[in-house]
Amino acid sequence: MEPVRDFRVPKDIRGFIEALGESGGFTSVMLYDAAKILEEMIRDQESKNFLSFPACIVATGTRGAIKEMVKNRRFDVIITTTGTLDHDLARSFADYYHGSFFVDDRELRKRGIHRLGNIFIPVNHYGPTIEKHMRKILESLEGKEIATYELSREIGRYIAENAEDPEASILYHARKNDIPVIVPGITDGAVGYQVRLYSQLHKIKIDVLKDETLLDSIVSSSERSGALIIGGGISKHHVIRWNQFKDGLDRAVYITTAVEWDGSLSGARTHEAISRGKVRGEARHVTLPGEATILLPLLVRYLHEIL
Repeated sequence: MEPVRDFRVPKDIRGFIEALGESGGFTSVMLYDAAKILEEMIRDQESKNFLSFPACIVATGTRGAIKEMVKNRRFDVIITTTGTLDHDLARSFADYYHGSFFVDDRELRKRGIHRLGNIFIPVNHYGPTIEKHMRKILESLEGKEIATYELSREIGRYIAENAEDPEASILYHARKNDIPVIVPGITDGAVGYQVRLYSQLHKIKIDVLKDETLLDSIVSSSERSGALIIGGGISKHHVIRWNQFKDGLDRAVYITTAVEWDGSLSGARTHEAISRGKVRGEARHVTLPGEATILLPLLVRYLHEIL
């Protein structure tokens, strides 16, 4: 039995996270547990660690928090959605803007602005920008049959050679640090659609089974594994499904705003994954309920300070 302690105002982020853990209050303790599990996971040299996240946060400044983790090699594998490639490529060459949730979307449509939550994306900064640069990227891949991690690496190379500030890109750092970025649902986005269009007149193929072969190799050769999983969907399921083949993750941190009562994957807690062998029964794990654009930067800042 540890006594509940009143929150104090610390001078550093480490003290801040530890003060949350001592406060005994609801979600604050979960944030403390998540920070400690991630610290342990990253310090474990024998652990292969997965990072999974949806594309939406790449449209926000939280892209910078993800970039910092990739830059500092906090994880060994990234599994994400096609929109991550879309937004990382588009934002390497054009700006997105602050907007609002409370607008007339019909008016935005007339003005040529896409809305992603409270982010405004001019139409020309998205589709046409991606099309322009993807055609150049695909020209260098013509005649090849490639995995999605190879496509991601090639986009990172292109950003490195052509963007004004390549250091801001997730894919740039993933390529630089040889961290595979795997996209199981590659056709569900602008980058995948450009591949499909290009393939109508040119010889190029995406081989998703090649991605699976790489994942098989990583999982089967790992002594232990861990994961930071943000949100849900195909990228979350791909991480936990593959780790099922090694009797589950040894450490797992979920961040989600979804509820579990509707049976959705996005809302499923880490303890549910234990029943399916996707997280080990003896694993250290926590589900942190909350919004990633608040929670993820706090965790990244904590890891940056202590590691």
